[in-house]
Amino acid sequence: MRFSIGIPRVTVQRQMTLATLLQARAQQPIRPSWTVLFLKGYGLLSQEVPELRRAYVKLPWPHFYEYPLSIASVAHERELDGERIVLLGTIKGPERRTISELQALIETARTRPIATIKEFRRALKFARLPGVMRWAIMWLGLNIARRRARHFGTFQFSVYSGLGAESLNPLTPLTTLLNYGPIAEDGTVTVRILYDHRVMDGANVARALERFEAILNGAVAAEVDAMSGDAPSRDAAAIRTAG
Repeated sequence: MRFSIGIPRVTVQRQMTLATLLQARAQQPIRPSWTVLFLKGYGLLSQEVPELRRAYVKLPWPHFYEYPLSIASVAHERELDGERIVLLGTIKGPERRTISELQALIETARTRPIATIKEFRRALKFARLPGVMRWAIMWLGLNIARRRARHFGTFQFSVYSGLGAESLNPLTPLTTLLNYGPIAEDGTVTVRILYDHRVMDGANVARALERFEAILNGAVAAEVDAMSGDAPSRDAAAIRTAG
């Protein structure tokens, strides 16, 4: 929240119809989560729209830095000591991973013991530091380009649609945040990108959302259609790789 407040953030949203992807998903015996499908689609979109892989950083001087691939920062709600907390996990290059592999990585972050996941252990250790130390470390991490992507990702992904709700103004220090609302039975859904206005303009984001819809109903739906019945074995292999 501290590092999100000063960012000139604007929201652009689009009402999408994902009937093709909805149908492809419904035909699978083990349906991939919508989280995974949106992650894969946004990764592919980011390869076409370089602004989505850019960041405004202040060291060694204020400038834009463009990353060669996207890194997703995904919010996971977990339980620790009887309380629900939110922990962030990163996925490097979602556009280069199969849907089954992405599904395995998400399931790992959501189900494995917190203590066994390196990123979660590091976050909890970091949270115990005094505030002044946390702020200094985060400022450096967000303003040194290579460290920024490694520790924070290039875009944020956070949704509540599984609970029948949506967040209209979530905060992030990253260039973009992707979220969407509940998906209707006909595949209609509101998808929004919150973006750093220093890095891009609204018209670019509006065009990106239009292309995003085409990617979800095109390349992503085609991959879902092509998924074979051996997805569980691929998932298990991906989990072993992630561990």
